[in-house]
Amino acid sequence: MIIMSTAGYAQSGMGERKLTLFEKGERIRKTSTSPFFSKAHKFYVAQQFDSCYTYANQALSITKNKEERNYLNCILAYSAYSKGFYKKALQSLSEIEDNSSYVDTKCYLEGNVNFSLRKYEEATTNITYWLKAYSEGKTNQKRAMLHNLALCYFHQKQYPAAKTEFNKSLKLIEPTDTAAILQAKMEFANLYYNQYLDDEAIQLFKESYQLANKYSDLELKQNTAYNMAIVEGNAKNYKESVRYYKELIRWKDSIWNRDRVWELTEKDKKSAVAQKQQEIALQDEKIKRHRVVQTSLIIGASGLLVFIGFLVYLYRKLKHQHELISEQKEALNLANKTKDYLFSVVSHDLRSPINTIKAKQVSLQTAITHGDLEAAKTTVDAAIAVTDSTSRLLNNVLHWSLEQSNQMLFETKEYALRPLVQHVCYDYESLLAANAISMQEHLENALVVVDKESIKIVLRNLLDNSVKYMGGAGEIHVATGIHDESTAFISVRDSGMGIAPEQLEKINALNDLTIDKINRSEGVGLGLLLCQTLVKKNLGKLLFDSEIGQGTTITILIPRTS
Repeated sequence: MIIMSTAGYAQSGMGERKLTLFEKGERIRKTSTSPFFSKAHKFYVAQQFDSCYTYANQALSITKNKEERNYLNCILAYSAYSKGFYKKALQSLSEIEDNSSYVDTKCYLEGNVNFSLRKYEEATTNITYWLKAYSEGKTNQKRAMLHNLALCYFHQKQYPAAKTEFNKSLKLIEPTDTAAILQAKMEFANLYYNQYLDDEAIQLFKESYQLANKYSDLELKQNTAYNMAIVEGNAKNYKESVRYYKELIRWKDSIWNRDRVWELTEKDKKSAVAQKQQEIALQDEKIKRHRVVQTSLIIGASGLLVFIGFLVYLYRKLKHQHELISEQKEALNLANKTKDYLFSVVSHDLRSPINTIKAKQVSLQTAITHGDLEAAKTTVDAAIAVTDSTSRLLNNVLHWSLEQSNQMLFETKEYALRPLVQHVCYDYESLLAANAISMQEHLENALVVVDKESIKIVLRNLLDNSVKYMGGAGEIHVATGIHDESTAFISVRDSGMGIAPEQLEKINALNDLTIDKINRSEGVGLGLLLCQTLVKKNLGKLLFDSEIGQGTTITILIPRTS
């Protein structure tokens, strides 16, 4: 299936039409006595269609004026159409009088709504009539409707008629509108491809691909790469097809990253708005208190002792609130620094597993192409293991956030050490197998007094680091036992690449490190910082011993029962 615009240009040219509706609405608003009408009109102009939809319905339920009802049904239909309520839009359009001044808008919207409902025959009738009767001087709308009419013919397999309307629409595209020209090329290519005119179609697909590479629109880059992958695949040029599929995946990742940045930005905006609203609320509260004080001063000559007592109470309360605000400000500053650090961790540490998953997808694609089911299964298992590791990174972010905000449940009890460690090791069997790493366990039992879940988090992080820095196949030795009269130990020793002395010194310095002193460029990761924090909270110690090329040994010392 070749990618092609099937949704049409339903909102193209709405600016020209909206201006006319705005003028009509303004004229009616000046004489209308309905508060719902004014609100529906205001929200329509602001393009806040949820609110417009609500107030237009309320206004229609009480108004009897024909002119108001025609206008309200018109903006209600457009709001319903914008929200995807196509049947409701058609119902509202049917209530507009045929002899009203909104007949052109009615016809225009009926064409777009029927097109969205895939009623191509009805849409063809509506659009053809609108183009004949109302398109004069409305260039943008006319181009959109010609385009939609061409798509209607296309879906009805009337290819010559579709080509004619595409050509008419193409003539109205500005030479500088690269996106519209590129889209038109893809549509003509798809039109030829569906008629088995492969030579003409493939040439246009290639032109579209080359033009998209010079253009900044990521969706167009993705669509043209997908089209080329399909074309080359159908032509049995599998090597070229795979190359285009790889490029398609790259554009998909770029779109995902862009959308993720946008989502994080929106969250920051909402947080800033919430903070501002809190400041306004505090300011309003202060103003109210000042008014109470002023009123008390006017009334209070006869009740001087009561008034003085009230002032003392008010002073203490304001002082307490000032101290509370100062504490909240410090907490907010620390939260902001934590947020910035967590964003840095996510953007840095997610890159490697995401790239690994991408590589596994390519391997899976190759295995499927060659019918190698065993290789496909192996690749899927490896991808699942990497996904599990990535999930653990996200869990670290969550645990750090909960710990920093004192929301992490922490309860120390007496536990047997061996089954606790065995449970964690069992969870890592698939990940270790996927990385050709063997695990040796030498577990002696001991009774320890810890928070079980936080110790598991620490152990998972240490095993994750051993796998991450193994540098290929190797061994991990996990041991437990009694260290001295008051402490037990958990030891994780790997045969990995080891830690340089200067880096080991920084890691051992984590005991006195806080979030506001972290320099991520020096290689201090969230996982180790979380480990140090949780071990300290369990009244234990975390010891590191390593040598380049000889592996790393990490020991957790925790309290045990006497």
